[in-house]
Amino acid sequence: MNLPSTNQLKLKYQDYTLWIVLNRPEASNAFTIEMIEELVSTLYMADSDSSVRCIVITGEGKHFCAGGDIKDMENKVGMFSGEPNELRERYKYGIQRIPVCMESLSTPVVGMINGAAIGAGLDLACMCDIRLASDKAVFGETFVKLGLIPGDGGSYFLQRVVGYAKAMELTLTGNVIKSDEALKFGLVSDIYSGIELEQKTQELVSRITSNAPVAVQMAKRAIIHGYRNHLASQLDLLASFQGISQRTQDHFEALKSFQNKVKPDFSHQ
Repeated sequence: MNLPSTNQLKLKYQDYTLWIVLNRPEASNAFTIEMIEELVSTLYMADSDSSVRCIVITGEGKHFCAGGDIKDMENKVGMFSGEPNELRERYKYGIQRIPVCMESLSTPVVGMINGAAIGAGLDLACMCDIRLASDKAVFGETFVKLGLIPGDGGSYFLQRVVGYAKAMELTLTGNVIKSDEALKFGLVSDIYSGIELEQKTQELVSRITSNAPVAVQMAKRAIIHGYRNHLASQLDLLASFQGISQRTQDHFEALKSFQNKVKPDFSHQ
């Protein structure tokens, strides 16, 4: 794929995977208007590129993402400038574009949580399909400590990851928790130390990208829709998805490879 030019992201494409690195380490990778624009446009571009079978999101330096920039809040600039209705509009057409984008993606997204994921940073992590974390990572839905609410979509995604009661506890207390506690209630799938985090993320991604890409994408969409659908609607959707996948070249490649006991070449789609 052709990588776009970005200022506040680092991008790397390797082995069917696009690695997106939030790149404001001097500000703990806090969001800016420019970063939001770059992230959303990059995600949409990757999702439309058949050479990208998986996306990894992580942060540069020792933090994943600190959410909103405290200095910008205090100075009422950037994302936080303007009067109440201006702010409302800026949320709708600014940071809220991230959850809309993430929810629309068919490409699997893995969050490699290398450090602190705070506020909107935690919410971004929850928008990922799978999360692996450093043993040094911490997590906090800390909006109430700043007199704010999770305005970027956290109240939607967090409870879908950790359950209603735990999401309520984390949101109302603003408590910051360590990765071992996050593992206990499913906020992350696994925790690793040091360089092992990137190695294990790469292993997970390789297991995903080794499968038939069309089937992987439709399976992801099926799970997303299944969370909201009634059974009858879900079964209708699955019949359509299965009808499509059962006539892809990749399906017949898989059958042939299974019979011949060789690794399938999923380059056909």
